[in-house]
Amino acid sequence: MKAVTKTLSSDAFEGRAPGSAGETKTLAYLQQQFAKAGLKPGNKGQWLQDVPLVEITAKNVTPLTITGGKTPLSFAYGPDMVVGTYRVTPHIDVTNSDVVFAGYGIVAPEKGWNDYAGLDVKGKTVVVLINDPDWQTPEAKGLFNGRAMTYYGRWTYKYEEAARQGAAAVLIVHQTEPAAYGWNVVRSSNTGAEHVADAADGHMTDSAAHGWIQLDAARKLFASAGKDFDALAAAAKVKGFKPVDLGLKASVSFDNTIAKQVSHNVVGILPGREAPDEYVLLSAHWDHLGRCTPVNGDDICNGAVDNADGVAALVALAQANAKAGPARRSMVFVALTAEESGLLGSAYYGENPVYPLAKTVGGANMDALAMYGPAKDVIVIGPGKSELDNYLNAALKRQGRHATPEPTPEKGFYYRSDHFSLAKHGVPMVYFETGQDLVKGGLAAGRAAAKDYEEHRYHAPSDEYDPNWDWSGVQQDVALYYMLSRDLAESRAWPNWLPGDEFRSIRDKSRATVTGVAK
Repeated sequence: MKAVTKTLSSDAFEGRAPGSAGETKTLAYLQQQFAKAGLKPGNKGQWLQDVPLVEITAKNVTPLTITGGKTPLSFAYGPDMVVGTYRVTPHIDVTNSDVVFAGYGIVAPEKGWNDYAGLDVKGKTVVVLINDPDWQTPEAKGLFNGRAMTYYGRWTYKYEEAARQGAAAVLIVHQTEPAAYGWNVVRSSNTGAEHVADAADGHMTDSAAHGWIQLDAARKLFASAGKDFDALAAAAKVKGFKPVDLGLKASVSFDNTIAKQVSHNVVGILPGREAPDEYVLLSAHWDHLGRCTPVNGDDICNGAVDNADGVAALVALAQANAKAGPARRSMVFVALTAEESGLLGSAYYGENPVYPLAKTVGGANMDALAMYGPAKDVIVIGPGKSELDNYLNAALKRQGRHATPEPTPEKGFYYRSDHFSLAKHGVPMVYFETGQDLVKGGLAAGRAAAKDYEEHRYHAPSDEYDPNWDWSGVQQDVALYYMLSRDLAESRAWPNWLPGDEFRSIRDKSRATVTGVAK
């Protein structure tokens, strides 16, 4: 792992940006390492899966204008609202679109919840709230898991559902607490290039425009419609809420600069000895930011911890499993591209799986393994979602360690790394981070180390390989991934999402397509 991490995070790889010379070097190196570890090319005899990407940058954005109410309104791009598109087209024009408030913008049949019930929003602009209806519940329990965000609370879901409903545009009302970040983050993340996987239809089935609107601007919008924002937001928390036509018209337009490129996932496989058509998947993203804002003359974001060490662990796991001999089921190892651009490599795999997702038993993702030294725990991201918790807990027990729930479940971290792209298609995936209750120094030392990395090295040129790192904690965690994945690969079981989880129905439908579904 040291050798792989040191190589991938060296200046020679230029920060491993997709589409760069650094990608070319990374792909060649990983194919060599996968083969050396004992894997076979995993994509129909090839190592690489093409991932077509599109970069879309909004230009000449007009103000968002609102008419038809008590007061005409004009909201500026950046300070008041942000807007963009996934459509691969040179111009977007939303003109005099009816404005509708659709609560939290959620359709969850398994919960008996439909914010679009009885409403046709085709061609309309939908205004929705961020997070879930019960996000203010102190504990992680309730219809939408209380304080712990479900996928229904993520902004990505809000966009997807509005597009499914046929909306011309969707605007999310920004509130700092339920969003888990301030308007500065929304603005910086949505006023540059947007990246999407290329698609035959150019994503023309997506809404023409999507974006966010400042809370103060939203209040003015509702007031112009003669409505009280706070009262409607409170009503939207209650099951049975009916969407409200605000009687307003929205208009916004912008041009798009479009650039296309092809990046790649690297796929290897260890074929199973008895059930080669059942698959356990392990993943880590190989990409990082490439060249970035210089610090003391250094403009290469090397990404040693994020995520060269995760890819190094993937190689080590391939080697360990190859040495152990074939498991009952096949084991698939995928080094993913474009995670830093919005999980695009894993999203592409999810939409275009090399191996059928209905026959993918489950898996685990590795991202930014921490060099803190050994810990008594691991922090489980999204605990209580699937039966994979049982496999992780069994492996932890063998190590004399325990699982600690994530401290900030309201931030929705489960939906912000590559495992999610498989989960949203129904494949149970587990993701955990290095624990903070360190053997040396306890919680105080662990939290201080995590804070130091986040403040001084995360997404910065200083995330470089350090020969003085303590790898013993990483070894612990990679051993957990080995035990968990190997147990799953030797099993005949098909772990599912727990009843009521947002991905349960997707998995049930997926497995039902397979003849002789294992129960």
